[in-house]
Amino acid sequence: MRTIIQRVKYASVSIDGKIVAKINTGLLIFVGIENNDSLEDIKYLCSKISMLRIFNDDNNAMNKSVKDINGDILLVSQFTLHAATKKGNRPSFIKAAKPSVAIPLYKSFCNEMEIAMQKKIETGVFGADMQVELVNDGPVTISIDSKNKDN
Repeated sequence: MRTIIQRVKYASVSIDGKIVAKINTGLLIFVGIENNDSLEDIKYLCSKISMLRIFNDDNNAMNKSVKDINGDILLVSQFTLHAATKKGNRPSFIKAAKPSVAIPLYKSFCNEMEIAMQKKIETGVFGADMQVELVNDGPVTISIDSKNKDN
């Protein structure tokens, strides 16, 4: 499971010109799901992300987590995070899980993140053509892959 985490002042997801989810200060998280992902990957990522100290403290040092600041979470499924670009110029998405596998894992990720945050999170709509708007704060953008815990 692969995530891109962006610290934001604001983020929203729109479908057909209508906002379906929005947050203020917090994290916009894109998640890509592979066929071999499991609940273990979800638990690892939700714990790690909710406690990731990337928000400024009173000394302007990144010492606070999204949980510490009572920030918001917007979670968006993005299969293109598993794009393979080694051959040619057209990305292959062979490693991305099919909806029958990805949807239950995405729902579990949403539930586990709500447990980790101890509050409701906002989400995009799985498989929809979404427009994502954000004001990246910093900018701070971090990638975490549950299969590569050494980074």
